[in-house]
Amino acid sequence: MRAVVHHEFGGPDVLGLGTAGLPEPGPGQVRVRVVAAGVNPADCQIRSGLLQEFFPTTFPAVPGLELAGVVDAVGPGRTDVAVGEEVFGFAATGSYAEYALSGAFARKPAGVSFEAAAALPVATETARRVLDLLAVREGETLLLHGAAGAVGQAAVQLAALRGATVVGTASPANHAYLRDLGAVPVAYGEGLADRVRDAAPQGVDAVFDAAGRNALPVSIELRGGTTDRIVTIADHGAADHGVPFSPGGTPPEVAAAWFAEHAQLAAEGRLTVPVVETFALAHAAKAHALSEGGHVRGKLVLTV
Repeated sequence: MRAVVHHEFGGPDVLGLGTAGLPEPGPGQVRVRVVAAGVNPADCQIRSGLLQEFFPTTFPAVPGLELAGVVDAVGPGRTDVAVGEEVFGFAATGSYAEYALSGAFARKPAGVSFEAAAALPVATETARRVLDLLAVREGETLLLHGAAGAVGQAAVQLAALRGATVVGTASPANHAYLRDLGAVPVAYGEGLADRVRDAAPQGVDAVFDAAGRNALPVSIELRGGTTDRIVTIADHGAADHGVPFSPGGTPPEVAAAWFAEHAQLAAEGRLTVPVVETFALAHAAKAHALSEGGHVRGKLVLTV
């Protein structure tokens, strides 16, 4: 099958269109004919070797953590899905390929495109996982660093559905968009603490760092000097500040249940992670280079 393959760690240029063996579904898995695959900052960090501790890579490697497509084969013990059904979810093998395996997925609503569905899994699972770790609830104020990115946008919407107020850091060009999502935007950079205090005079109950731009010291300051209820998914020096780094770990059955709920919200127009650009599989390196630029408001998606 056609697949994006790399044989070493490095920059986007290590990615090339090649071939890989057709994967066979194991117990509890399905094989999916991939229609669309999401591109994530984590994909770039795995490709570079930065996340080797959390996502061990053996070469040759096919990147890609999320997919949307059509079930092509069903593994032993999987009785809740049939060949031909449209699904989206996490990829157990690299999703930058014509076929990939999945054990954590949900049915794609008919009114949600494959590209839109492929944008949901990583962003919404990450957002929900961290919101749960922070125990964000109705009436609280969440400070969200990197609110305009894919994970940030999902977190704004899911936190708002919980009844929380979100103060989101972002560049001024993204402020109007974040207001439309329901967040209170503030510009990052020098003077951030004062801007957050002006936006949330009652204080900040929890902090979600999805940006990693040295946001932890000011976050601790805004939490009154404590690291309690601060979580980062982007700062690999989190341990130096005593802050938890959350790379993943949601059990597949839990992730699948979340995906089903998120799919319903997407179908109702209450949750969206916008696709800002699509690329053919052969242009995966270009998509990675754009992702690493750090100014993508939404998701990049590969079409297969």
